[in-house]
Amino acid sequence: MNLSLLIIVPLLTAIVVLLVKGLKQVRTVALIGSAAQLVLCFVLFYFYQQERANGNTANFIFEDNYTWYAPLNINYHIGVDGISIAMVLLTTFVVIAGVLVSWKMERLNKEFFFLLLFLSLGAYGFFIALDLFTLFFFLEVAVIPKFLLIGIWGSGKKEYSAMKLALMLMGGSALVFVGLAGLYFNTNVNGAHSFDLVQIANMNIPIEVQKLFFPFAFIGFGIFTALFPFHTWVPDGHSSAPTAASMFLAGISMKLGGYGCLRVATYLMPDAAHEYSTIIIVLACIAILYGAFATMMQTDLKYINAYSSVSHCGFVLLGIGMLTKTAIDGAVMQMVSHGLMTALFFAVIGMIYDRTHTRQVAQLGGLMKMMPFISTVFVIAGLCSLGLPGFSGFVAEMTVFMGSWEKADAFYRIATIIACASIVVTAVYILRATGKAIMGPVVNNEHLTLYDAGWNEKLAASLLIVGIVIIGVVPFFLKDLISPGTGIIIQKLASLIK
Repeated sequence: MNLSLLIIVPLLTAIVVLLVKGLKQVRTVALIGSAAQLVLCFVLFYFYQQERANGNTANFIFEDNYTWYAPLNINYHIGVDGISIAMVLLTTFVVIAGVLVSWKMERLNKEFFFLLLFLSLGAYGFFIALDLFTLFFFLEVAVIPKFLLIGIWGSGKKEYSAMKLALMLMGGSALVFVGLAGLYFNTNVNGAHSFDLVQIANMNIPIEVQKLFFPFAFIGFGIFTALFPFHTWVPDGHSSAPTAASMFLAGISMKLGGYGCLRVATYLMPDAAHEYSTIIIVLACIAILYGAFATMMQTDLKYINAYSSVSHCGFVLLGIGMLTKTAIDGAVMQMVSHGLMTALFFAVIGMIYDRTHTRQVAQLGGLMKMMPFISTVFVIAGLCSLGLPGFSGFVAEMTVFMGSWEKADAFYRIATIIACASIVVTAVYILRATGKAIMGPVVNNEHLTLYDAGWNEKLAASLLIVGIVIIGVVPFFLKDLISPGTGIIIQKLASLIK
């Protein structure tokens, strides 16, 4: 299996989009290209499972390693494990759903679909990179298109939001680069420094070096995943972004940060992860509670989902900070679950806004009567968000809680209880928003003429719902996929405890 196809296919699709003429041709190419990504990712998943079933126990499978820039020992080194596969599958689901939701995008449609596909290229490259410089390169590829998508196709304070998002994320990238450079200059492979993740993982980096550079890497990646107090770009960025960009930002971009915190900071600097775990847990709990209570104060549907994302991403950081196998499993499951759930939420909010031209909860009401499919999708996304059994949100959060409770000290138990308390707050704002916007009497008589979802919107929502339900009903499917990868991280954490 050639992993480079995950980069080549979206790149070629983006180029062809620029070459064709007319909205129909542009969106057809974009859909075919995103569908090809979906098929390719499932083929990759199939061959990965076959390799594992045949007894391949290597940490990473389907590796390719080519020299990129010899003087600095930079290589195009790629490979996947179960965690990478899970993130790749999440990406392809969100990308094809984003293309479908943007089916009627008429303004600068070529440029819009080009940037959306280019974002997917950056995400795929990031998740399969095993060279830290290559990983950083693809992280940067996924930043600038977001700025343009919000600044050109956004709404509200779009210029301000785009600039704030770009500056915050580039600031995070700068911190990440300092952390990666710190690791690079403290490695020695045959007399040369190395960016190779696999080689660095097999080294014993001095604990003083780890403690110095871990905060740079973790905070840098943490900014991408709404680490408190560096989360302020999230509400503004999401609220101003066009629907597909919001789906990508929350569904995939925020997962780049969680993946980096786990794969790079925690895995490569395990001693420092133990040293700073208490701080990580405290910040995660603040984000969980702060995000939940801040969401209760919002009246705009996009702000509700944006602030709730701050809270839900806190569970990812909490699972990583606990440093137990079950908690880290839960953190990865939460990344996948939140990616699907929040992409679905932003998609349905976009559908509502396209028809009502408002996102204010007070100006909505009785939408179930006119738009039963869209309203049902809204309810499903809300129930997943509040952790209803049968949906992915319940499985992921409960796994984080169970893994957190394994730590017997009072501090960890209290942190777990605080995190669990957020479920009640989440139920309040989800049920209140659903009751006011979807149920009840029609508030605006002009809404009586609204039409329900089109085929493209139904297909986009159905794809995401299928992922949410599969994880919720048969969670072992995802758990078994990621378990070998998280097990290797835990072995690394356990073997280097001082």
